[in-house]
Amino acid sequence: MTRIQRCLLTVWLCLLAGTMLACGGPWRDGYFKKGLDRLTQDQVLERFGPPHTSKMPVLGGDSVWTYRVPVAEKELSPLHFPGLSSATTQAVSMIGKPGEAPKEMLYCYRYILTFNEQKILKQWKREECVPGTHDLLNPD
Repeated sequence: MTRIQRCLLTVWLCLLAGTMLACGGPWRDGYFKKGLDRLTQDQVLERFGPPHTSKMPVLGGDSVWTYRVPVAEKELSPLHFPGLSSATTQAVSMIGKPGEAPKEMLYCYRYILTFNEQKILKQWKREECVPGTHDLLNPD
């Protein structure tokens, strides 16, 4: 392989790695982001069940659904690779006593979904159930 080909391969691999790193975050974020102006209330209901809270206007207008979900620390990391984390957990359980692997830290997040009058997802956001919890438990 020539020097130029090695350089091009290195650049290509760096770009690929950067793209993979940019894809982190909870899977629900991607689901809702791709579903904007497309997902219906029925589709969300089928996937997530009934919302924890809902505000349905009597005289028409937007409706707001809220789901509270536990999100693991590893899901919040942009460096989340599911295959690698399960292999790590298996390795830790083999080294130590069974069932003594470190417990995952879970955080409560709220997904707030806004649907238009046609029952199509118009807007969504994710926020902590108790703002600042993640930062408080993970000081830098």
